Amino acid sequence: MPRAGLDPAAVTEAAATLADEIGLAQLSMSVVAGRLGVKAPSLYKHVDGLADLTHRIAVLGATELGDALREAMQGRAGRDALDAALRTLRRFVRERPARYAAAVGVRPDGPDDPLSVALDRALSSFGAALHGYPLAPDDRVHALRVLRSVVHGFATTEAAGGFRMGTDVKASAAWLVEFLDRGFRTTARD
Repeated sequence: MPRAGLDPAAVTEAAATLADEIGLAQLSMSVVAGRLGVKAPSLYKHVDGLADLTHRIAVLGATELGDALREAMQGRAGRDALDAALRTLRRFVRERPARYAAAVGVRPDGPDDPLSVALDRALSSFGAALHGYPLAPDDRVHALRVLRSVVHGFATTEAAGGFRMGTDVKASAAWLVEFLDRGFRTTARD
């Protein structure tokens, strides 16, 4: 009989929180069981193993990221939306590193996979940052890829302690937003 209070969502949330503390690579069924005060075999009543649990963490992470982006960018356009997206992703990667790593590292099993749905929502939130730029339809996918790549690279490099030069990281973030804004405005004009 499953332990009272444990269900797939509770196990996933506990595992995600633990992974954010110790790192996704350090996560195991026995470590999660220890956190929950149960024996590892009892977790299999709620999840189908570590791969399934990691997939569930990816869904959780992508969902939370999409929600955070959507909330941060609501009512914003152009440069303000880019700034909100960058600030939100930087904070998310710092505060929920394992959830983010799972969300970008786990591949969906198909279009009906909850991870596909969650990733699409997060992607549409990033896409909303581009609504303030009258980009040609052919340029929208390229612009979205540039935005995601640059913002992802900045946030993950910062979280890993990769910015070791004396210049203020916030100033670099502001410079990045200005750079992207100019680039998207110029591309939209051309």
